Amino acid sequence: MHASVQWLNQYLTPANLTADEAADVLQLSLADISADESPVVRFVNGLLYDALKAQASDIHLECAARGLAVKYRLDGVLQAVARPEGRDFADRVVSRIKVLADLDISERRVPQDGRLKLSYGGRAIDVRVSIMPNLYGEDAVLRILDRYQLSAESTLSIEHLGFDAANARFIRRLGAMPYGLLLVTGPTGSGKTTTLYAVISEVNSGQEKIITIEDPVEYQLPDVLQIPVNEAKGLTFARGLRSILRHDPDKIMVGEIRDEDTAQIAIQSALTGHLVFTTVHANNVVDVIGRFLNMNVDLYNFVSALNCVLAQRLVRRICDHCRRPFPASRQLLEESGLDPDVHGGHTFYEGAGCIECNGTGYHGRMAVSELLDLSDRIRELILARRPASEIKRAAKEEGMTFLRESAVQKVLEGVTTLREINKFTFVD
Repeated sequence: MHASVQWLNQYLTPANLTADEAADVLQLSLADISADESPVVRFVNGLLYDALKAQASDIHLECAARGLAVKYRLDGVLQAVARPEGRDFADRVVSRIKVLADLDISERRVPQDGRLKLSYGGRAIDVRVSIMPNLYGEDAVLRILDRYQLSAESTLSIEHLGFDAANARFIRRLGAMPYGLLLVTGPTGSGKTTTLYAVISEVNSGQEKIITIEDPVEYQLPDVLQIPVNEAKGLTFARGLRSILRHDPDKIMVGEIRDEDTAQIAIQSALTGHLVFTTVHANNVVDVIGRFLNMNVDLYNFVSALNCVLAQRLVRRICDHCRRPFPASRQLLEESGLDPDVHGGHTFYEGAGCIECNGTGYHGRMAVSELLDLSDRIRELILARRPASEIKRAAKEEGMTFLRESAVQKVLEGVTTLREINKFTFVD
């Protein structure tokens, strides 16, 4: 195991917490759960324990007319796991979550946000808690930030995330550039931050100052200064980024560009000799340009600073344990934009469902992506404010693989399914 990974694993153990921090950590073990006499406490702790064991990313507690619906998000898809009846029990479960997250249990009419810390399997885990009132009570969503899962991936790399070899080489080359702006775009939960972590992990040689500002810091990286946004105290992305520039950084990661000030400072940073990694919400690489124009940034400076735009989605992998050939129907091929006469004889695959994948047929996820290289021709088209269709045509002529094409290629390679990619990418 790499020395930095050993250090991070050691840092994440509860033994390194202060006495005050340790007192606020919820210890999760089968012995503790079984010994607790309160059915509500036992139920909540059991849910957390099972979710961590299943490597769920989120826990959804939904209050309905008859009681509580509990769902885990596994590989990006919600799966129902329990439905205890009784409105009173549902209210007590949500109140227990509030107590753990240090929220106001008497307030039931407005949304509340908090967080709690867990200790599971010898490691500390953060959980973000969001409470939302509904018609029958309150819903709770618990976002699990298991920093150990990332640190345990000692082989975490761009290829490890599922990028094809050509895009992986290009992203790695961009990550080693001396200055400029590397933008990753996609919807919430599409793996943007994980991709940037992978790039930073690969280029982090210890000889450069790397600083990140995030909301929140989802995973801790060794030898990287990571700053959490705290808007309640006035520490916004823009204010934090201004301070970062006074710390002589070589590479900067901005968790997300949300406003004009942050966009302007990030662009200026990229123009003044810093390599800036950041994310922005947009559907594809061309839509990013419109997002920045809506933030009133100077188009010339933006295009001059921008090295590339990477758009990505996460699709589920077919489970290796129950993978089997699947005869795709003519209707499915047509709905997927494939010619039945060309692809009708191709062997597609699906997962039958087994104990390893909880009967879903999928296990794990991977990235599908499109990457826009800012060549001189593309820069000129953007500066001339040419239509998006013309920019896409030029990018295609220069060899760009679009998101849908990348997804279809994964299907043809037998690692995911047509139904899966149809949920996340449009048919051209």
